[in-house]
Amino acid sequence: MTTTDVTAAAPRVPDAADGEGPPRGTPYKWRWMALFVILGAELMDLLDSTITSVAGPRIESALGGSYSQLQWMSAAYTLAFAMLLITGARLGDMFGRRRMFLIGTAAFAATSLLCGLAASPETLIAYRALQGVAAAMMVPQGLGLLRDMFPPGELAAAFGIFGPVMGLGAVAGPIIGGFLVDADLFGTDWRAIFFVNIPIGIAAFAAGLRLLPRDRVDARRTVTLDMAGMVLLSAAMVLVILPLVQGRESGWPSWTFVSMAAALPVFALFVWHERRRRAGGASTLVELSLFRNRAFTSALAVGLLFFSTMVAFMLIVTVYLQAGHGWSASDTAVALIPWSLACTVGAGLSGGLLAPRFGRRVIHAGLVVQVLGVLAVWYTIDHDPAGVSGWGLTPALALTGLGFGLIMAPFFDIAIAGVSFEETGSASGVLNAVQQLGGAVGVAAFGTLFFHYADGGAAASVQDGFTDGITNSLLVMAGVLAITWCAAFMMPKKAREEGGSGH
Repeated sequence: MTTTDVTAAAPRVPDAADGEGPPRGTPYKWRWMALFVILGAELMDLLDSTITSVAGPRIESALGGSYSQLQWMSAAYTLAFAMLLITGARLGDMFGRRRMFLIGTAAFAATSLLCGLAASPETLIAYRALQGVAAAMMVPQGLGLLRDMFPPGELAAAFGIFGPVMGLGAVAGPIIGGFLVDADLFGTDWRAIFFVNIPIGIAAFAAGLRLLPRDRVDARRTVTLDMAGMVLLSAAMVLVILPLVQGRESGWPSWTFVSMAAALPVFALFVWHERRRRAGGASTLVELSLFRNRAFTSALAVGLLFFSTMVAFMLIVTVYLQAGHGWSASDTAVALIPWSLACTVGAGLSGGLLAPRFGRRVIHAGLVVQVLGVLAVWYTIDHDPAGVSGWGLTPALALTGLGFGLIMAPFFDIAIAGVSFEETGSASGVLNAVQQLGGAVGVAAFGTLFFHYADGGAAASVQDGFTDGITNSLLVMAGVLAITWCAAFMMPKKAREEGGSGH
C-alpha cells in the first residue's frame, strides 16, 4: 500500500476539525466514529434501492399510473446510480472524498424530501433518478475514506463491520418499508419510506462535518474530468442494466438482447479511449492499471458471482413468503431476523479474528457455509411446502447469514489491499459498479427462473408454483456459489502477502 505523505503534514494525529487529514498511513484519531457516519449514509442508499418494492401497491393506489411506471420508480434509481458510480468516484479523487461525500449526503436527503412530496408517478420517477445521481456521488467515497483513515492492520476489522452492514441494508429495505407503510406514521402512508432518510441524512451530514478527515490538497486535484469517457461508460452501463431491469416484465423482447450485445463494442470503445488519453498524458475516468492488479481483478469476478446470488436470494425468499404463503411484510421481517443476527456474528468473527489471520480461507469457508445454508433452505421448503414457518426456516436462514457475514470482511480487504492511493477512487467506483451489476444480473436471471415456475400455470396450485420456483432457483443458486468457491482461488491468499503489495 502506498504510504507517501504528499502533504508534508506534521507527524501527529490531527483532530477532525484540523485543516488536513492525517499523514497517509497514520491511523486517524476519529476513524471508528467516522466509520459509523459512512455506514449511516450508505444505509440510506441501500434501503432506498429496494424499499419501493414493498410499498409499490400503496404508491400505485395513491398516485395512479401504470404497472410499467411503478417498475420505473425503482429502475430509475438503479440506472442513474449504476451509470454514474464510477464518475462519482472520480470526482472524489479530483475534489476530495469528504467533500463529495457531504455533497452527496445533502443531495440525497433533499431528493428524498422531493420523492416524499411527489404528486404524480412521473414526478416520483424523475425524483428517484435524481436520488440515484446523489447516491452515485455519496456511495463510492466510502471505501476510499476507509482506506485513508485505517492502517492496514485494522482494515479487515473495519470491513468486518462495513461489508455486512451494507448487506443488511440491502436485505432490510423491503422489511423496513413494510413496517413503515403498515405503521402509517403521522398519516404519511407510503411517503414515510422517503421521509425517514431526512433525519438520517441530516445527522450523517452534521457528524461528517465534525468527524471525517479533511481532504488533502495535492497534485491529484489538478486533473480534469474525462467527459467523453463518462458518456461512453454511462452508455455501456445503460445498455447492460436497462434490459436486465426491464427484460423479465417485458417478456424478454429482442431489443433486450440487442442492447446487451451492443454494450460490448461500447465498452471496447471506452477502453480504447482511456488508453489513448493515458498515452497522451491526460487524466482518465478509470485507472486502467487497476486491471493489472490480480487481487482487484479476481475480486471483481468473485464479487459479480457472489452478489448476483445473494441479492437474488433475498428477493425470491421474500416474494415466496409473501406471495406464495400470504405472509405480511412484518411476518417476513421477523422470519429474516435469524439471517441478520447470524450475519452480524459471522462479520464479528471474520473481521476481528479470522480474516486478518486466515485471509482467503475465510472466504472459502464462508462460501461452503452459504452453500450448506442455501441447500438447507431448499430442503426445508421441499420437504414440507405447506408447513413452512418462521421457526422451521430459522436454522437454514441463520446458516446462510453466517456465511454471508464471514465473507464480506476478507473480500473487501483483499480487493483493495494492493490498490495504490491514486487508484483508490477508481477502485471504489468499479467495485461498487460491479456489485450493482451483479445484483441486476442476479435479479434478472434468478427472477426469470423463479417466476417461470411461479407464473407458469403448470403447477396444480399457486403455492405449488411458487414452491417449484424457489426450490429450482435455490438449487441453481447453490451451483453458482460452488463456482464462486472455485473462482475465489484466483484471489491472493491474504490481503497483504509477504514481500508484495498484492499486485
